[in-house]
Amino acid sequence: MAIDIKVPEMGESVTEATISAWTKKEGDAVKVDEVLAILETDKVSLEIPAPTSGVLKSITKKVGDVVHVRDIMGIIEEGAVASAPASSTAPAPKAETPAAQPNTGKVNEELPPAARKLIEENKLDVSKITGTGRNGQITKEDVILFMEKGGASSAGAPKAASSSPEIPRAVVASANAGPRETVVPMTKLRQTIANRLVNAQHTAAILTTFNEVDMSPIMELRNKYKDKFKETHGVGLGFMSLFTKAVVAALKAYPAINAEIRGTDIVYKNFYDIGVAVGGPKGLVVPIVRNADLLSFAGVEQEIARLAGKVKDGKISLEDMEGGTFSISNGGVYGSMMSTPILNPPQSGILGMHNIVKRAVVVNDQIVIRPMMYLALSYDHRIVDGKEAVQFLVKIKEMVEDPTRLLFEV
Repeated sequence: MAIDIKVPEMGESVTEATISAWTKKEGDAVKVDEVLAILETDKVSLEIPAPTSGVLKSITKKVGDVVHVRDIMGIIEEGAVASAPASSTAPAPKAETPAAQPNTGKVNEELPPAARKLIEENKLDVSKITGTGRNGQITKEDVILFMEKGGASSAGAPKAASSSPEIPRAVVASANAGPRETVVPMTKLRQTIANRLVNAQHTAAILTTFNEVDMSPIMELRNKYKDKFKETHGVGLGFMSLFTKAVVAALKAYPAINAEIRGTDIVYKNFYDIGVAVGGPKGLVVPIVRNADLLSFAGVEQEIARLAGKVKDGKISLEDMEGGTFSISNGGVYGSMMSTPILNPPQSGILGMHNIVKRAVVVNDQIVIRPMMYLALSYDHRIVDGKEAVQFLVKIKEMVEDPTRLLFEV
């Protein structure tokens, strides 16, 4: 019985995808639920399992094809057995390659002038140089490559240095380099990311305000309790849970930053679903920590670890990334010193965390060395006033520099 392999429902508002890979080829045996193909939507990658066991009879949609929900991608012959490949004792015919014209060992006038000059000046044995030019002719690049590989001169002279003024550096680079350009089609995910970023710039009045925070108190607190925290909760104590709880407290104080514009209305959210940017194999994605205000510090860390694991394994789902009222991006893990994060529409705010660097600062009229971090808040100026944005960032600074305020919610 022939069973169709159909494109499944892919989530709300997702109607098409691109086939990024087939893991099986026509004639291969397959088992039920075995991954046959991978689809890439504008948000995530989806694995297509085999609906039954049998043999992959045909593939009707190739890699790179755009498919829609319920399209037929291929057909499985249910219950069939894959035929063994025919064996043959006869050796495969050997591909013929054009023979390079032998070098005579004589530096003659048939060589290109540039190649002949290098050979003569460095006293090279021309019979040992392999020519790659037309009809096996030796080119200047062939000579340079021979010298770089340690080719000896015919008179036993030492190897010429690759930095010799007679050998232009640009020529050396081009001799070793591959293709000057590699053209790769943008994936569906990357196209959507690009479109969303441009759309955010065009539709929102994005402004960014900055502040800096002394990380000493939060680092001391973390160092004091991180071992006991991990022993008790089974997850490491990072900075993200502390910043997430600080963000929730600041959003409660300044609700416009947790709101969105919907048509001509402002919609204030009374829940706190915080998007946490996570780098994955296919780019940056923003899974959502749901109801972050109701979670403990351990609950936030466990949820972030769970979502990050799904991103790393390529198993993040559409449901994991839908919604969100505010986002946090930690460019500091990659060494970023300062940036202006772009909004994730329809959200009205995003917090950028950065690298922690020891700097000289003034505390109580004394110059001291402290671990400092720059914070950046990008916000939609259509809905958030500059005063609110600055106060929001100051609120986060105050709680991070005095973490006990998080416990008492003050």
